[in-house]
Amino acid sequence: MSLDKAIQHGKEHRKQYRHAQAVDKDCRNHGSCSYCMKNRMYQANKENEKAKNKEKEFEEESDK
Repeated sequence: MSLDKAIQHGKEHRKQYRHAQAVDKDCRNHGSCSYCMKNRMYQANKENEKAKNKEKEFEEESDK
């Protein structure tokens, strides 16, 4: 049964996309819109910042 037939006969149980997901396909799960990417990559970005700070501190100590 095709998706159109399933919807027509009430056999389709998947939820429709809501809010921004219904408008922009980039805003769906694992999407590439900047807002979603920031939320999804929060922990990785924090770890990158920590690594950069440690590298700076190491360079400053080695210059002394």
